[in-house]
Amino acid sequence: MVTRRQEKVARVVKEVVSDAIAHHLNDPRIEGFVSVTRVDMAADLRSADVYLSIFGKDDATQNKTFAAITHAKSRIQSLLAGKLQSKFCPVLHFYRDEKFKKALETMKLIDQAANELKKEEPEKDWDGETVGQ
Repeated sequence: MVTRRQEKVARVVKEVVSDAIAHHLNDPRIEGFVSVTRVDMAADLRSADVYLSIFGKDDATQNKTFAAITHAKSRIQSLLAGKLQSKFCPVLHFYRDEKFKKALETMKLIDQAANELKKEEPEKDWDGETVGQ
């Protein structure tokens, strides 16, 4: 069960990491759109799992962006330490969040299937009669 304190610290971590990526990292490898989707705090507040969703041109660009962010982990953590009023600064662990991409792929497949069904079935009116005959 997540405590209220964990939720508060997770919210601060999410805000600081998002701000750091957007405004404080000047790495040319960071391209595309990066979003912090979720932060999971440990019960003792000493570590945080940060999930990133990265949208770029291709997989190579996304991998470079993720590598640049993980490389800047200590810089991000020092920015976090300045914002947190806590005895300990949580150690950050970055992970790629693929849920949003999978959801987009699923929606694309559903749209394709719906379009194929529309092509196969003749259009019908309210009475169930085929239109155009």
